[in-house]
Formats: sequence, structure tokens, C-alpha cells
Amino acid sequence: MSGHSYDAENYWKANLRLIFGSLIVWALVSYGFAILLRPMLAGIPVGGTDLGFWFAQQGSILTFIVLIFHYAWRMNKIDEKFGVHEE
Repeated sequence: MSGHSYDAENYWKANLRLIFGSLIVWALVSYGFAILLRPMLAGIPVGGTDLGFWFAQQGSILTFIVLIFHYAWRMNKIDEKFGVHEE
């Protein structure tokens, strides 16, 4: 980042939007679908079990992995936009 001039305030706003959006998706899937909405999802069969159980055991983990890659990809785009990407 040294030697680059960039708009730090807008960079961090974009960064925080991405972080908060990722946290909302993570909370919705891991807490919402797996715990709070499990009774509503119990009647939907998925792979020999119900959808609520699937989210609790597999879906939240897979969503978290997808979020990691999405975050890295979006941060690279944000870094490029503000001229702070790694060469």
C-alpha cells in the first residue's frame, strides 16, 4: 500500500460492507436455518434426512467455505478498484 494514494474512507466502507454482508449470510445459514427455522425445514427431505438437519451438519460448513472464497475474490476486486492490490 505504500506509495499509493487512495480514498481510505471509501475503501474501508466497501470492506466493512463486505464483512457485514458475509456475517449476515453466515448467521442466517448457521443460526437461522440450522436452529431457528429447523422445525419449518424438518418436513423437506434431503439425502435421507431433513433439510434442517442438513443445514446444521453440512450446509453451514459448505456455506462458510463458499463465503471464504467469495470474500477473497471480492476483496481482490475492492483492492484493485482502490489501487491497493498486491502486484
